[in-house]
Amino acid sequence: MFTCRLPWWRASAACKPWQSGRLLPVVSERCQPPSGKGINTTTGQGQQVDAQEKQVLEDLVMPLARKETETLFQEQPETGNQYLEDALLRSYLKTHLPPKVLEEVNQDLERFGNRLLTQIKPLGWECELNPPVFRQYDAWGRRVDHIVTCSAWRRMKEIAAEEGLIAEAYERRYSNWSRLHQAVKLYLFSSSSGGFNCPLAMTDGAAKVIESLGIPGSLKNAFDHLTSRDPKKFWTSGQWMTERRGGSDVANGTETVARKQPDGTYRLYGFKWFTSAADSDVTLTLARVADAEGQVKQGSSGLSLFFLKVRDEEGKLNSIQVQRLKDKLGTRQMATAELWLDGAPAELISAEGHGVASISNMLNITRIHNVICAVASMRRMISLSREYARRRVAFGKLLKDHPLHMQTIARMEVQTRGAFLLLMEIVRLLGLVETNMASEEDQLLLRLLVPVAKLYTGKQASAAVIEGMESFGGQGYMEDTGLPVIVRDTLVLSIWEGTTNILSLDVLRSLSKSRGQVMAVFFSSVQKKLELALSTAKLEPAVKQVRDAISGLAQFMQGAGSRGVVTMELAARDFSYTLARIYAGALLIEHAAQPDASSTDISAAQRWCNQELCPVATELGNRSYEAEEALADSALVYEGCPAGGSRL
Repeated sequence: MFTCRLPWWRASAACKPWQSGRLLPVVSERCQPPSGKGINTTTGQGQQVDAQEKQVLEDLVMPLARKETETLFQEQPETGNQYLEDALLRSYLKTHLPPKVLEEVNQDLERFGNRLLTQIKPLGWECELNPPVFRQYDAWGRRVDHIVTCSAWRRMKEIAAEEGLIAEAYERRYSNWSRLHQAVKLYLFSSSSGGFNCPLAMTDGAAKVIESLGIPGSLKNAFDHLTSRDPKKFWTSGQWMTERRGGSDVANGTETVARKQPDGTYRLYGFKWFTSAADSDVTLTLARVADAEGQVKQGSSGLSLFFLKVRDEEGKLNSIQVQRLKDKLGTRQMATAELWLDGAPAELISAEGHGVASISNMLNITRIHNVICAVASMRRMISLSREYARRRVAFGKLLKDHPLHMQTIARMEVQTRGAFLLLMEIVRLLGLVETNMASEEDQLLLRLLVPVAKLYTGKQASAAVIEGMESFGGQGYMEDTGLPVIVRDTLVLSIWEGTTNILSLDVLRSLSKSRGQVMAVFFSSVQKKLELALSTAKLEPAVKQVRDAISGLAQFMQGAGSRGVVTMELAARDFSYTLARIYAGALLIEHAAQPDASSTDISAAQRWCNQELCPVATELGNRSYEAEEALADSALVYEGCPAGGSRL
């Protein structure tokens, strides 16, 4: 008889079905009860229309009268202490940590889990609701370039210090297990951090670079601040590498020039296109040192690494101008800016021309942090999805009682478990390296697994959080549920610190630099893990699947030397995925072979190994890496494009 006066695409936002079975409009500012003008009438039907209008108005009033007694249509999922609810994490720590270390770490993580729930999570949401604001001029027209952050963001910095989220890795209270302890705390912290996990990644990377340089006297004060537990002393660091001409291609994209001063210091001049955590206290950045004639050397050999303080003693920017804040899809809680360095004072901390080599330690750390964030976002979405499934009723029963729904979440769980164990493996290896307990094989394996884990978990996380959002139906798409925030913040993880393709090529470089030795270490490590499961009959099919995958990978590797550069580049992504799937499968089998392993541990290993573990062998058989396929790729992409493939 009448309709809400809204465009059809917004009608659902203002109307909902009531129990009467009729679709009635909700009385609101956007949808008011209809007047006579909203009802079509014809001559002689006035009385009938009046009666109909009266009935409609009564129907409108009834739902409002009942609203105090009706229950909500959906219940909000509530999770508890993240540490206590993470069975795989607790099982892993129990298996690997020495008893005394386990006792102390367990107490710390349980306490931290409670703090996350009561203090940190609400602060994280405040950071989302109150993103940074750029105030370029003050009330009197003076340029101030002030990035205003909310109180919750500043409190997060204090909490990070109090919890030792950086310090833990450098104090080494638990020797080689300190890095793992730190990683676990960051994993728990990440999804509630309101984006503060990003500046912590760069702070950790900066501390690692300074430590790798032997903590020279000029940087001792900075190192102490970066690793402090005192909120009043704690500093965060930025990482200013990206310029207008490129992101990962720093060798050809860096235009910033460093000019040496009479006192031996340097002044930096250039434009930094993408500077995360622009409100940090200090930063590391690359620049090209100008010679006496003002000339600079191009390429990676012309890059040097510099340390600079963002502000002077008065709190003013150190010859730095903020051009604007970036309008990003996600991580909006953190200030990312375009900066102009106009003679910013800086200290050269690498050997001249060795900047790229000097940041390798930083890249390792920040890529591991990327993995931490990826696994944390997967775990967070699953925790919410499974809790929602216990509350939401659809088609007459709870979501958890719908087999297809549970199958979907279970598949997400298997992916998350593989990613988690891959993360734990690389931080375990890093802990050994940092305490001089690593063998040459451990070091080679770490070099290989960091880019592999980073690229693979970034892709896994994007798929998992989108699947998780879908498990909430329409509620997953609503901003005020917080679920879209998880999705947006996760999508950056396949881009930041190197895209999937960039890192796949980095994996190939690790092979060439070790002259293939790293693959021998990879195969040996996988075989050792599989041997632990020989006495577990239920794992035999999974072990066979991994061994078959290893055989396929070995066959691919045997012919790798004879293949051209184009062929290997085309195979790089599938090759990296193969390494990730095989190694994670071996880790899941190793974990499931422990004496106190649960049936779900075994099930997870079996299910992981049921997927295609060696896509590089499959695609090789499909001739996907032949040189002519590269030409076919271009033809497919550019068909119909006026310029054809010539602009590729």
